[in-house]
Amino acid sequence: MEKRGRSGVRTRARSRSPTRSASRSLTAVPGLLVGHSQDDARTTGVTAVLFPRSARGAVEIRGGAPGTYHTDGLGPTSCFGVLSALFLSGGSLFGMDAAQGIRRRVLEQGGGFPVFGSYDRLVGISGAVLFDLPRHRRLSEDYSRLGYRAAKAADRREVASGSEGAGTGAVVGKFLGRDRAMKGGVGSSARRLPGKGTLGALVAVNAVGNVVDPSTGRVLAGARLPHGGFADTDDMFRSLRRFPAASPPRGTTLAIVATDLALSRRDMLRVAQACHDGFARAVVPSHSATDGDTVFVVSTSPEQKGDPWPGKGGEPYAGALADLVGAHASQVVVEAILDAVLSARSTPMHPSASDLLSPPVNAGGGEDRKAGSVVG
Repeated sequence: MEKRGRSGVRTRARSRSPTRSASRSLTAVPGLLVGHSQDDARTTGVTAVLFPRSARGAVEIRGGAPGTYHTDGLGPTSCFGVLSALFLSGGSLFGMDAAQGIRRRVLEQGGGFPVFGSYDRLVGISGAVLFDLPRHRRLSEDYSRLGYRAAKAADRREVASGSEGAGTGAVVGKFLGRDRAMKGGVGSSARRLPGKGTLGALVAVNAVGNVVDPSTGRVLAGARLPHGGFADTDDMFRSLRRFPAASPPRGTTLAIVATDLALSRRDMLRVAQACHDGFARAVVPSHSATDGDTVFVVSTSPEQKGDPWPGKGGEPYAGALADLVGAHASQVVVEAILDAVLSARSTPMHPSASDLLSPPVNAGGGEDRKAGSVVG
């Protein structure tokens, strides 16, 4: 189901992914809602994650060219860090305006919280943007409007994957230029944790590098060579070859990872660091000077839901819970990245992974990386 308004703007919350079941998207985590809004004519959009009862968060930024909104409040020394919403948006810095529309919708719903005796209610919002600006036409999208519609569409149903929301204009493998890239998108995955916890991830994949299935080493989407096959972007970076593109490629992988386990700010930061391991496994290369790779981690519960080590006296060592959740989170992020490119729809300029892959590949996460499908 989708709703389409004038100017091609649409909202959607129920498109199903071919790589996972309904219980394996970010909305499997209690305490949050997810919605998309996009403008197909301008190939851009916004994805909003709302926390009706608020949430606590942390962030880890490792890309050299990030575009982020109010992330200082999620830093390790911050005393605040309470969130009503997170967003991922296209539009580069223009996409920051999505926060205005999300804030308006949250306040309409009675959200936010009073502080310091003020009559007004504040809405804690953080987010990040990706670069999907067109080369040959002027941007005229109203990201405040897209943010509002994404927040209004947010619900508990399965998260739409592929060319949706923040992933509408996303492409991957831009090392040889945008003309040789392939479709990226948004993806999601989730799993149950030991004890009673749930962990989920939502990613927007707009990377400079290739997307690789770590279990096989096969490139799923990336920089296409003129006569077939994929460029070995990792080798190109190692050898310091000159960029064939007219200008340095700009890209980003963004992730929102959530759990209903009660994690401390320190633990959430450790989990965010582990999630970047997932980036490095599935996006080759990642964390480059022109990527804005960013991971948000949130806990939707103020209280521990269950002991991952029942009958064993709690954590076996300080930080063990963060290590456990982080090990799962890095794999969930890999699954979400693969879901994003496998669910994307092709455009006249950018083919999708599903166009080129036959038979379908395993979307699991492993460790081995081979180079059989890559041409240096």
